[in-house]
Amino acid sequence: MSCCDLAAAGQLGKAGIMASDCEPALNQAEGRNPTLERYLGALREAKNDSEQFAALLLVTKAVKAGDIDAKTRRRIFDAVGFTFPNRLLTTKEAPDGCPDHVLRALGVALLACFCSDPELAAHPQVLNKIPILSTFLTARGDPDDAARRSMIDDTYQCLTAVAGTPRGPRHLIAGGTVSALCQAYLGHGYGFDQALALLVGLLAAAETQCWKEGEPDLLAVLRGLSEDFQKAEDASKFELCQLLPLFLPPTTVPSECLRDLQAGLARILGSKLSSWQRNPALKLAARLAHACGSDWIPAGNSGSKFLALLVNLACVEVRLALEETGTEVKEDVVTACYALMELGIQECTRCEQSLLKEPQKVQLVSVMKEAIGSVIHYLQQVGPEKQKEPFVFASVRILGAWLAEETSSLRKEVCQLLPFLVRYAKTLYEEAEEANDLSQQVATLAISPTTPGPTWPGDALRLLLPGWCHLTVEDGPREILIKEGAPSLLCKYFLQQWELTSPGHDTSVLPDSVEISLQTCCHIFLNLVVTAPGLIKRDACFTSLMNTLMASLPALVQQQGRLLLAANVATLGLLMARLLSTSPALQGTPASRGFFAAAILFLSQSHVARATPGSDQAVLALSPDYEGIWADLQELWFLGMQAFTGCVPLLPWLAPAALRSRWPQELLQLLGSVSPNSVKPEMVAAYQGVLVELARANRLCREAMRLQAGEETASHYHMAALEQCLAEP
Repeated sequence: MSCCDLAAAGQLGKAGIMASDCEPALNQAEGRNPTLERYLGALREAKNDSEQFAALLLVTKAVKAGDIDAKTRRRIFDAVGFTFPNRLLTTKEAPDGCPDHVLRALGVALLACFCSDPELAAHPQVLNKIPILSTFLTARGDPDDAARRSMIDDTYQCLTAVAGTPRGPRHLIAGGTVSALCQAYLGHGYGFDQALALLVGLLAAAETQCWKEGEPDLLAVLRGLSEDFQKAEDASKFELCQLLPLFLPPTTVPSECLRDLQAGLARILGSKLSSWQRNPALKLAARLAHACGSDWIPAGNSGSKFLALLVNLACVEVRLALEETGTEVKEDVVTACYALMELGIQECTRCEQSLLKEPQKVQLVSVMKEAIGSVIHYLQQVGPEKQKEPFVFASVRILGAWLAEETSSLRKEVCQLLPFLVRYAKTLYEEAEEANDLSQQVATLAISPTTPGPTWPGDALRLLLPGWCHLTVEDGPREILIKEGAPSLLCKYFLQQWELTSPGHDTSVLPDSVEISLQTCCHIFLNLVVTAPGLIKRDACFTSLMNTLMASLPALVQQQGRLLLAANVATLGLLMARLLSTSPALQGTPASRGFFAAAILFLSQSHVARATPGSDQAVLALSPDYEGIWADLQELWFLGMQAFTGCVPLLPWLAPAALRSRWPQELLQLLGSVSPNSVKPEMVAAYQGVLVELARANRLCREAMRLQAGEETASHYHMAALEQCLAEP
């Protein structure tokens, strides 16, 4: 075939075969065109490339440009098949006098035409062309060459059609399309805007896979977009606000990008804007806050002013949206504002290295209080039919973040809302799968209209636990929570969460939030033990909770890295044991003995004797496992010592069990080996309390203590009560 024939064949695009003209067809006259059918027959019967090209030319003469409908296109495909386009795409030698890309251009044109049919776009013969099509996006050549431009357009149409099929994005990512699109965009050659549009679609459909396969190239695009955003002085900066959230990585955002993004946002939000200009900027800021906390905001005066501006704008937007009646709430914008308010709460409560100055904190707390009041007002209007809506979940989330830090203000409003919050949390707890789905929808609302982004906590109870922990200390809120059945719900929730940490589950992959929730539940139960002991005694759910604590602690104290949770479980169990001491489960059963043995292990291993240079006598020091977390642990440890002391006279079998564990002997030995000056008075009091109760409860304990020089040790530490007890027969 001559180059002229090939060039003529290339005119097929102008007659309806090239992808740019493969749009939905005008209505054909009813019935088939006899001439077209004759030419299609010739196409089917073609014996070589020359005959196929000639037949294609005849087909195009019978069909006017843009006049091919889906059925006709399918008949052309049936006549041509994939073999001929495949050969055109892979040929390495063009006829004399023809550019080497002409054959490939015609192959791509045919393929793009066929891809207009969704069924053909998902055909394996199309999918296996993804790698070669991707290479066309970055191939070098004359940028003004019309045929090359047409080939690029057709390539994008092929890839876009594949992306529109159910499994298309996955195939494109596996075929290297992400990197090719990134390079095409960064090269700013012909069609680079189409590359960006297709990238946006792939990131929206399969963000995780895109970043896994093309992280370096996507980061390069992010750098380019961030720099453009920082420099933009026209309306393009508002368009970039909508694009940029999609290009933020699931891992660390490069520092230079954060600088550019913050600078661009500062210029936008510091100007007088309409809502359509401001809202995308607030959503981008929310995504950055969600991904990076406050790390993207520079320290110093400019950073503090910017953060204060962000939070103030967010609070104003929330109040306007939730307080105005008769207007539709822009839920995605308000949820983004919630994320910015949450950032404000975190910074206002940070004691060290906060971006905010004290006057700014006072002002922001005031404006956030007003916004939270609007949230409470909104939630008071929520009926049962709306409880499963993601925006309600987002509103409960920001209220939970506020209550975790502040319960004294808006107390009346919070108390009025508590029954709703308990019912809401119970509803979502009982429908856990829907709660998880809601968390994803909330993330979608908060970050962008097209991508879910990082996962938010998946249940309402987890959001409310810190606030309820504070509220159970106060008489009024605690009575409401008890009346509404919150303790029973919390027990069920604790047991469910605990199940995730039981044998058979891989605790190494559990999110930190599970352990944090368990610890917070323990704190709430501790509050109830102290403030509502009658509830613990009469509510059967606490008997089930006690059984779980007893069964779980022996294994828990042996696990590395879980000492703080073990401390919570041990202390809560010891305090509950005092109230439930008459329960059959605590009468020396294997479970109760195992629990108290584990509790003794936790209490006894906190301190060791440590030698000091230049001194003959050791000092009492924290053991290595306890040292790093003692600030969080010490209150629980002292409370646990006190609770154990209270259990000894109530459980007759406990003192002999403690003696068999050798805890009293080893405790006296420890005190005898260190300098009394190294033992703080509160430690002396805690140790004496345990030793005195054990000595009073059991004669064998007293004898063992005497053999361990108990009287002498008691004298050295001025433990008068222990000294007197050991002096008795």
